[in-house]
Amino acid sequence: MSWIKTIDYNKADSKLNSIYKRVKGPEENVDNVLKLHSLRPHTLIGHMTLYKSVLHHSANVLPKWYLEAIGVYVSYLNKCDYCVQHHSAGLSRLLNDTEKENQFFKALRKDKLETYFDEMYLEGMRYARKLTIAPSKMVKADFTKLKESGFAEGEILEINQVTCYFNYVNRSVLGLGANTKGDIIGLCPKDSDNPENWNHS
Repeated sequence: MSWIKTIDYNKADSKLNSIYKRVKGPEENVDNVLKLHSLRPHTLIGHMTLYKSVLHHSANVLPKWYLEAIGVYVSYLNKCDYCVQHHSAGLSRLLNDTEKENQFFKALRKDKLETYFDEMYLEGMRYARKLTIAPSKMVKADFTKLKESGFAEGEILEINQVTCYFNYVNRSVLGLGANTKGDIIGLCPKDSDNPENWNHS
């Protein structure tokens, strides 16, 4: 459900249906965040290409749980409950540890991420926070701190792109009024080796 008109799977024309087939989950479910694009299907292709590349691609080096944690944090900062719900479920699945999961969300709610992350990963979260809430104040020192903490430049790019992606999708959701009604929470592409496989399961 959303403010903007969306087209359901069973009412999509052939062009949209061919894209929906690539992103659908069980019982031909298409997440509302993806249906936001149904009036301009080419933007759904752009969205999924970016999403799969920054979060679910085998060429990424940083642990997927960490990239997902950045996404949850950025969404939390932007007060995007839709993305927090979906990606919290994804993070929970990746951590597969109830205690670690609870510790993360406690640190998130109290704004005490230093109680959860080691110094290197904490610096990445600080970068994501500043880029989200004060992008015009970013300076070279913010980048340098990441290098000094132990990140390689390619890894910094991964942090940057995940942060940018979630700011994009948060604003899509908040700006078009998407909610989770009818969604299956936490579905995501599982095949990281094939960038063309967008299937949600």
